[in-house]
Amino acid sequence: MNENETGGMPTQQDVFDEPLVRRLRASIRHAARVLAVLMVMVIWWGVADVVYVLYSRVSKHPYYLLEISDILAVFGAFMAVLIAIEVFVNIVSYLKEDALHIDIVLATAYMAVLRKIIILDYKEVSPDYVYATAALALALAVGYWLTKKSHRERPSNLKPNP
Repeated sequence: MNENETGGMPTQQDVFDEPLVRRLRASIRHAARVLAVLMVMVIWWGVADVVYVLYSRVSKHPYYLLEISDILAVFGAFMAVLIAIEVFVNIVSYLKEDALHIDIVLATAYMAVLRKIIILDYKEVSPDYVYATAALALALAVGYWLTKKSHRERPSNLKPNP
């Protein structure tokens, strides 16, 4: 369909075929590639941080014994790296299919909230903060479940082609 067949209104495909829009989309894809490279650097920096945190906690007196706060610090560092990896997966997914996958985005957000729950010092925060964090975790889990459920129940003629 062209503009004449749609009553003078350009179709979405007509807009995407415009030279300026094509150049802008290419520019955004290049920016996403740069972000992917930077995210790999952040991941390696995070791995180095995990090694540093673990070494610094294990090498202080008493040697090779970790307290609960030490274990939580190590878990927090691990989870930060895993979240960075999930962000990288989001970027790569966007580059492959030129679209964001909501299930990956929700999983990344859920992991970030769970990291916060794991490292949270419950003596320092108000009960309202704990309730709000729990509600956010529940909302993200339900959203993820609904997204996955809708993908499974989608009729075969509506599923995207591989």
